[in-house]
Amino acid sequence: MRREPLAAHTRTKAPFPISLLFEVKLFYWVALVIMVVSVAAGAFAANQTNSTNNSSTATPPPAEASETPVEGEGRQVKSYDAEPQMSIDTAKKYTAVITTDKGDVRLELFASEAPHAVNNFVFLARDGFYDGLTFFRVVPDFVAQAGDPTCTTDPTITCTGSGGPGYFLTREDSGQAHDAGVVAMAAPQGGEEVNGSQFYITYAAEEYLDGRDTVFGRVVEGQDVLDSLVPTDPSDPTAQTGDKIDSITIEET
Repeated sequence: MRREPLAAHTRTKAPFPISLLFEVKLFYWVALVIMVVSVAAGAFAANQTNSTNNSSTATPPPAEASETPVEGEGRQVKSYDAEPQMSIDTAKKYTAVITTDKGDVRLELFASEAPHAVNNFVFLARDGFYDGLTFFRVVPDFVAQAGDPTCTTDPTITCTGSGGPGYFLTREDSGQAHDAGVVAMAAPQGGEEVNGSQFYITYAAEEYLDGRDTVFGRVVEGQDVLDSLVPTDPSDPTAQTGDKIDSITIEET
């Protein structure tokens, strides 16, 4: 018996019902729409969850300054959590004596004009913070600067010129100009804060600094010692190491 091609054979069957074909197509279209809506809803929910998670895992605030001393030059370099509490009597007279191998520099401190800066300086000096640090930036006819705890005579410690005690001070307007021989707390970038330990002594009048840093004292003896300090700068790798501060003592009368 002769076989017919499959295509010819199927043409002899009853046609597929049009209404049923429409219903099948409609079913698939509805299913497709439901699927798309479901996927979109899931993506939106996931995005909302990620946004919530990102908000809750924002960068935490910086930790408080460590009280753990850092080794340096055979001594302990201290770090503090905050500015010391007020302990000086602004009605009294305070004098600081910076002792170096080249001699002493005596400073009169302006306790009543800049009480926070003087109180802070007195506290750090009495606590031995400055002992062993160097005048890390000495620029003739400009300033001699000290008070960075990373700047010592120890060659294994890199002097950054940006270190401090772990806190900043609010700038005070003592009403004193930046004349030659004044002592001031250095402002890292200007503004309303000054470094908590870095101070500088001017070699010449620097009027443009008026109103920026906190002037809290002046040199009364030892200008010749300051003039003999080794010129140096932490940004110059070939520069000599600055002169060391053996100690800073405070006299109170």
